[in-house]
Amino acid sequence: MAVVIPLPAEGSSGDWTPIQRIIRGSGVIAMPTESSYALGANPLDPKAVERIVAIKGRPAGKPILVVIPDRDQLATLVAEMTPSAKALTERFWPGPLTVILPAASRVPEALTAGTGTVGVRLTADRVLARLLQAVGPLTGTSANRSGAPPARSAEEVQTTFGSDVDLIVDGGSLRGGQPSTVVDAVGPVRVIRDGPISRTQIATALAGAGLALAS
Repeated sequence: MAVVIPLPAEGSSGDWTPIQRIIRGSGVIAMPTESSYALGANPLDPKAVERIVAIKGRPAGKPILVVIPDRDQLATLVAEMTPSAKALTERFWPGPLTVILPAASRVPEALTAGTGTVGVRLTADRVLARLLQAVGPLTGTSANRSGAPPARSAEEVQTTFGSDVDLIVDGGSLRGGQPSTVVDAVGPVRVIRDGPISRTQIATALAGAGLALAS
């Protein structure tokens, strides 16, 4: 069974050392996000990312998104910010928007699935942001076997994964809900996955910058 630790209380200094140690050692944690638990690992560590792919039973060719706590973290992950990405992130970040951008050269192929691109989300969730500030950007793929519903509690993670993950950060039971809207901002702007931010909102934000959403 995986080790379970409570999320350090807000307002306390907390002890992030166990989480930091696992992330630095190519480990995988389960962590609370905005709606469900996710599998977190260092996105620049090929061994850690490959472990997540294996744990989930994820089909080949599916990239893994990354969650960041602030814009300063983009430089390690992204080669450039396209005009459409700038318009969308200025309007919707922090928030439930994952933007696909050209990946930096150091981003491993296991993360991009050979696409040369990476999906990034700047979280608006204070709990998740605190964790990311302590350990750095993490993968944010949902905590579930491929095709199954995401776990919404530490107990569900334990039942599904057991010792496949190194640590479960217990943030209580989560409400569930839609995953983030995913937009490809590399070429013609396309909505890859519908979510809390609608296509109309995306189109309006782009129009304000003189850009358009591809049909």
